[in-house]
Amino acid sequence: MTIRYQPIGTIHTPFQSRAGMPIQPGSAAAAAGTVEVLPAYGAGLQDLEEFSHLILIYHFHRAGEVRLTVTPFLDDRPHGVFATRAPNRPNPIGLSIVQLVHREANILHVTNVDIVDGTPLLDIKPYVPAFDRPADVRSGWLEDNQKKVQETESDERFC
Repeated sequence: MTIRYQPIGTIHTPFQSRAGMPIQPGSAAAAAGTVEVLPAYGAGLQDLEEFSHLILIYHFHRAGEVRLTVTPFLDDRPHGVFATRAPNRPNPIGLSIVQLVHREANILHVTNVDIVDGTPLLDIKPYVPAFDRPADVRSGWLEDNQKKVQETESDERFC
């Protein structure tokens, strides 16, 4: 089976490379960017400004070679790639929850951006706490490392 996606837009951010970039949206509160949706998909943005946060689904266009075991930024030991958010995956798909500041036609102004400039956008979904924030969650190996996200930046380990 072949699965093909076409970008619906481009994500623009201040990050020209992964080095020095925030590793998760929660550590990127001050980072602002824009999401430029192709005009052909502009009608799909109707009512989006009623939501405070968005889930952006995108293609890791600068991901390196696929690795099934990686050492993530928040730990010093290897883990299976599916137990991490590393970009070097069999299908290099990323997601980030960003805050929507405002919309101008097909341009979305957002904050909490942890994405490399020029990233192809695949989809947008509204963030809905009742749907997207389950109760009784376990965080696996990240349980003791989550607090490090604020001071940890990306480096070139996944190039």
